[in-house]
Amino acid sequence: MDDFYTRGMTDRKLDELSKEDQNMKVVAFNGSPRRDGNTAILIRHVFGELEKQGIETELVQLADKVIHGCIACEKCSENKDRRCAVNNDAANEYIEKMLGADGIILGSPVYFQDVTSEMKALIDRTGYVSRANGRMFKKKVGACVVAVRRSGAIHTLDTMDHFFLSGEMVIVGRAIGVGREKGEVEKDAEGIQLVKSLGQRMAWVLGKLHG
Repeated sequence: MDDFYTRGMTDRKLDELSKEDQNMKVVAFNGSPRRDGNTAILIRHVFGELEKQGIETELVQLADKVIHGCIACEKCSENKDRRCAVNNDAANEYIEKMLGADGIILGSPVYFQDVTSEMKALIDRTGYVSRANGRMFKKKVGACVVAVRRSGAIHTLDTMDHFFLSGEMVIVGRAIGVGREKGEVEKDAEGIQLVKSLGQRMAWVLGKLHG
């Protein structure tokens, strides 16, 4: 599948991004409670390919600030102000970062066959506000990465993909890296190639959409 998507994506074509395109930005959210573990490593490999094309990147570590789950108060549907009514955590800060980006990357390790609680809180809070405000992230470019030890990677990817699908965003792909101990994912040569290809593909699609 990855060969299909990257076919014809030569360095020359990637270099055709205009100066306007080079002002684009991608924000990534690392859902791991381990700040600079395998998930962050995978994200940074995606960033490496984006940055080669002059695309600005920002990594948000969900481990740094508290974000709670949605309390279903429905105030976002009433207010329609692009904000969550619960303002005692980082949710609104993260919403602003998504609104200010052209592309969004979600990354999570596998916890009990799914995303971490931090990532689920991010998806629920930002996703609900987006839907209440006309799917305000629509047409942004989305991608996700997963760090896995043995099983559950596909379900974890699907959870994050549904955030993009529900928000009517453009999904450019996803990638998996295998590793448990911090840094172990670097030994997964195929996984590292997959995240690099994902970064190349994301840069290409952003260029096509904003070129």
